[in-house]
Amino acid sequence: MLVLGLGNDILTDDAVGLRIVAAARTRLGADPGIELHTTTEMGLALLDEISGHDSLVLVDAVQTGRAPPGRIHELAPDSFSGPLQTVPHFLGIRETLELGKLLGVPMPGRVRIVAVEVADPYTLGTELSPAVAAAVEGAADRVAALARELAASPG
Repeated sequence: MLVLGLGNDILTDDAVGLRIVAAARTRLGADPGIELHTTTEMGLALLDEISGHDSLVLVDAVQTGRAPPGRIHELAPDSFSGPLQTVPHFLGIRETLELGKLLGVPMPGRVRIVAVEVADPYTLGTELSPAVAAAVEGAADRVAALARELAASPG
């Protein structure tokens, strides 16, 4: 079971996934059934990170514009509707999982996404905006609970 935080620690709110995983680490301790990683990679580069795990909790920033900054979203990859992206040099998580399956790479069978609505994921800086920073502990609680739940019932 893998918990994977995505983000960039020098792009203000984009670092929220990294911060949430750090906070979840203190809640989960050294559980041998749960791996916690962070990465600044995306798209195809994620295949190496996620392959071979039966379950995945992906932790990231999201900017939908339909919720206030700090809102915690919990999603499954199939909750993203519409056609798969066909941009040559970018793949979202849904496309990455589908491509991995098509290539015969062992992909997680169970995937959950915990994402925090952000205000500014583009400005250079190391501080989260106040509303996003306030969501880190609650999101870490949810990530830890999901990780324990998925680790307890491998599949």
